[in-house]
Amino acid sequence: MENTDNAEMTAIVCRAPKDYRVERVQRPRAGPNELVIRIAACGICASDCKCWSGAKMFWGGPNPWVKAPVIPGHEFFGYVEELGDGAAEHFGVQKGDRVIAEQIVPCAKCRYCRSGQYWMCEVHNIFGFQREVADGGMAEYMRFPPTAIVHKIPDGISLEDAAIIEPLACAIHTVNRGDIQLSDVVVIAGAGPLGLMMVQVAHLKTPKKLVVIDLVDERLELAREYGADITINPKTDNALEAIRAITDQYGCDVYIETTGSPAGVTQGLELIRKLGRFVEFSVFGSDTTVDWSIIGDRKELDVRGAHLGPYCYPIAIDLLARGLVTSKGIVTHGFTLEEWDDAIEVANSLDSIKVLLRPK
Repeated sequence: MENTDNAEMTAIVCRAPKDYRVERVQRPRAGPNELVIRIAACGICASDCKCWSGAKMFWGGPNPWVKAPVIPGHEFFGYVEELGDGAAEHFGVQKGDRVIAEQIVPCAKCRYCRSGQYWMCEVHNIFGFQREVADGGMAEYMRFPPTAIVHKIPDGISLEDAAIIEPLACAIHTVNRGDIQLSDVVVIAGAGPLGLMMVQVAHLKTPKKLVVIDLVDERLELAREYGADITINPKTDNALEAIRAITDQYGCDVYIETTGSPAGVTQGLELIRKLGRFVEFSVFGSDTTVDWSIIGDRKELDVRGAHLGPYCYPIAIDLLARGLVTSKGIVTHGFTLEEWDDAIEVANSLDSIKVLLRPK
C-alpha cells in the first residue's frame, strides 16, 4: 500500500481474525523494476478462509505468520497498469499485458533461493499474508516487487481459467510429487478446488485407476466428469473395502491428501499399501495425531510434502490454453470487493467450490 500521492483504491484489509474490512486505501505505485497491475480477479483460497477464521497456523505463537494489517489474496491476475524504471526489461512485459505473479516473493539471497529451490525461501514472503514485500490481490490494484516471478497469460484463456492458474500450479506440483506411474492406483482425498484440479492433472498421467474420496456427492460427480474412475463417499461407502477390492487387498500406490482434515491423514495411512507414496498438500486448521509407527515399522512409506507451485505456472497456463484442464464447474461464485462479507461466508461453506472477487 505504499504511495507517493493521494490516489486511492478499494481493498479488503485483514486486521485480525474475522476482522476483514472493505476500505479505501492508498493505491500502490511502481518503483524501479516494479509493476503495478489492475486486478481482473482474485480467488478466495481455503487458506484464506482458515486465516479469516483464526487458525493457529496463521495467528498462533509469538511470531504469527500473518502480519496485519495486510491486503489478502494470492490467487490473482490482472493487467499491467504501471511500469517502474527498468521494469519492462526486467520482467519482459509491456503496459496492458495480462500477467500473473507466483504467490511467493523469493528473497533471492537465502540458500534455497540461490540453489533454485525458491519456493522454500527462508524469508518466505507470500502475497496477501505479510506486508514486508507487497500486499495481495483483493484490491483494485497491486504492486509486484523486483523479485516477483511474473508470467504472461495468453489472450485466449478465459477470465475464470486465468483465475485458477495459481491453484492449478499447486495441483500440478502436488501430482508430480506423487510420481504417478501407469500401473498405479491413485487416491485423491478431497474434491475441493485443489482436489478437483488434481483430478484433472492426475487423469492426464493415465494411472491404472484414479479414485476420489469426498463427503459431497455433487463434487464426486464433478470428479467423475474430470476423469475419476471410482468415487467414494465415506458417509455411505466403506473406503477401505473399496480400495482393497481393486488392489488385490494391498492398498493404493499413491495417496494425495488435500482435505485439510485430520481424518484425511489417518484415512490415507490406512488405505495406502506398504512402500506407497503419501503426498501431503493441505493446510490444516487443527493438529493431526497419528501413530507414526505405521509410517516406518509397519509400511515404510514414502511421505512427501507439496508446497506451492514451483516451476509449474507455465505448465498450468499451457494446459489451460490447450483446454486440457478447465475451471468449468470449479468456479461457482463471483462477488465484488464491496460484497466481501457475503463472499467469505459463501467461500467458507459447502455451497461453493471456488469464489472469485472482482473489482467493479
